[in-house]
Amino acid sequence: MLPVFSLPALEADAARMARACEQVGFFYLADTGIDPALERELDACTVEFFARPLADKLRWDMQLHRRAWRGYFPVGGELTSGAPDVKEGLYFGDELAPDDPRCAWPMHGGNAFPDGMRDVVLAYMTAQRDLGQRVLRGLAVALGVAADYFATHLTHRPTSLFRIFHYPPVAAGDARWGVGEHTDYGLLTLLRQDDCGGLEVKTPEGWIDAPPRDGALVCNLGDMLDRLTGGAFRSTPHRVRNRSGRDRYSWPFFLDPAFDAEVAPLPRARVRPIEQDAAERWDRASVHALHGRYGDYLMQKVARVFPELAGARDRDA
Repeated sequence: MLPVFSLPALEADAARMARACEQVGFFYLADTGIDPALERELDACTVEFFARPLADKLRWDMQLHRRAWRGYFPVGGELTSGAPDVKEGLYFGDELAPDDPRCAWPMHGGNAFPDGMRDVVLAYMTAQRDLGQRVLRGLAVALGVAADYFATHLTHRPTSLFRIFHYPPVAAGDARWGVGEHTDYGLLTLLRQDDCGGLEVKTPEGWIDAPPRDGALVCNLGDMLDRLTGGAFRSTPHRVRNRSGRDRYSWPFFLDPAFDAEVAPLPRARVRPIEQDAAERWDRASVHALHGRYGDYLMQKVARVFPELAGARDRDA
């Protein structure tokens, strides 16, 4: 079972949090303070949208928003571990005004909000962003650096990404994954999931289930925290298969470094050998070999799960 932390006590529980980050890189977060009414409204919008006919959902196709990588993709439209995922989804990010200089960057700009979803999505993203910054304060204390380290150096202008996923049930014996083995790219993921289960986490002892826990989020570390700590805090592989026989929904929020940030190991970090780290990763690519901006790393990774979209964007450039 993954460890459970209470948000109000996070900084006081720094030693236990450090152990959890070193051992598995996943934990539950309780007492988040997120408004249950907001979550219920998001649930209703989610179920309503994915119940629409495909032709209606494709009005918000990601192909129409190539530079910003926003909008809808159908089942099989995203590839993880080189295979199509058995899920469909909506991609959102920070809602920027057209004259914001960040709109010149890939994955930045305006969103493609399906009818009736704008207000609830933006409210939920704001709540998750604030929550994520508080969790990063706890992680900073666990690392032995100033509590405001992340807010000062990496998330003063974060790359905030929000996804809504629908996983159709897979039949018994179907070997396909809702999402294949992968690690997350940034700093911190805050995952809300429904009661279907299906999330699995890779530990030194093997794969374990990370079932939904009432009133709690699943949190996991991304590749940039792994890099920042020289591999002491791990970005852990995980995957999903929906065996529940029902439609599964999840709402992951990713709090990542600024797009133009260069993430270097902390001065006292002992960096894991690149060859050893690469050998243990699903894609055989070590995050400790990164050079350049976080945005370059992010674009390289995202282009692999949406190769058709990446190719279209490059042709349009």
